[in-house]
Amino acid sequence: MESLSCLVLKPAAPTRLFAASASIKFLPSFGFPSSMDYQLSTSGASAKRCLKLTKASSSAVNAAPSTTTNVTDTTTTVSTKKVLVPIGFGTEEMEAVILVDVLRRAGAEVTLASVEPQLEIQASGGTRLVADTTISTCSNQVYDLVALPGGMPGSVRLRDCEILKKITSNHAGEKRLYGGISTAPAVTLLPWGLLRRKRTTCHPAFFDKLPTFWAVKSNLQVSGEITTSQGPGTSFMFALSLVEQLFGESVAKEIAELLFMHSADDKPRKEEFNKVDWALGRTPHVLLPVANGSEEIEVVTIVDILRRAKVDVVVASVEKSVKILASHGVEIVADKLIGDAMGSIYDLIILPVR
Repeated sequence: MESLSCLVLKPAAPTRLFAASASIKFLPSFGFPSSMDYQLSTSGASAKRCLKLTKASSSAVNAAPSTTTNVTDTTTTVSTKKVLVPIGFGTEEMEAVILVDVLRRAGAEVTLASVEPQLEIQASGGTRLVADTTISTCSNQVYDLVALPGGMPGSVRLRDCEILKKITSNHAGEKRLYGGISTAPAVTLLPWGLLRRKRTTCHPAFFDKLPTFWAVKSNLQVSGEITTSQGPGTSFMFALSLVEQLFGESVAKEIAELLFMHSADDKPRKEEFNKVDWALGRTPHVLLPVANGSEEIEVVTIVDILRRAKVDVVVASVEKSVKILASHGVEIVADKLIGDAMGSIYDLIILPVR
């Protein structure tokens, strides 16, 4: 009889804190290259935040007049930054969801916009995401940041969207913050003419497409108002850099702490108490149940990585609909309902916990 293994993920820490410890030095563990024009700081007091409205730090980068909405009461002034994250068929799901999740944790008002005629798109790894709106509704909006996820053919779909090109070009022309990760710098931003005289990096497979003199082989590159990064594995670094530029280093530190951002040296791996031989002579079959309020980063990251390893992953909704609304507002479409998944045998069941 085959054994069934079950893995339960540690729940994410509460995101609505009033203060966070300033003693954690997480940023040096990322090993930023010395060639960066701008580096994340490693000192400063923690930000105080209430609900999802964030008090902007005095060290926040703001290269142009901000679209920040200020709300004043008898105790403090809080601000909201507006961010646009566009997606299309073939967008890299980890990059898109990590961007949205991390920026929303920081207090940003993030719009996930589809460049397709419909809201639902299938990402590069097979995960189906539902955008908040279509890109056409964003034409007359002004944003503090436009951040492009990569993925193929997602970056091509973004590049060919004239509305997005106009929004981003006007945005960059006003010296507001923008950026791209993975294939987006070379495939999307470069043809739009938005990398001129900017030091940039991108996915290594597309590095030769960047202008030679300005190309930098680094995980993260900030050059003036543009931020670029390499790929799914640097998504947290990319998102936290954008958080720091919008809200200040204290907020970026707080978010990193909430996400348990540590290097391998900080949290050494422990030996498994009852060691299991995970080797299989066939394709592993994995079940990942999801529900309203599931943590989207956990769901999307697990599914994407396992599918890259050619694992057969079934995402099953325990709700009445295959569509679930994750903890930070990202709508994910499961493969099937949990009742329809009951007839199969799984080698592993992973429970993302909120």
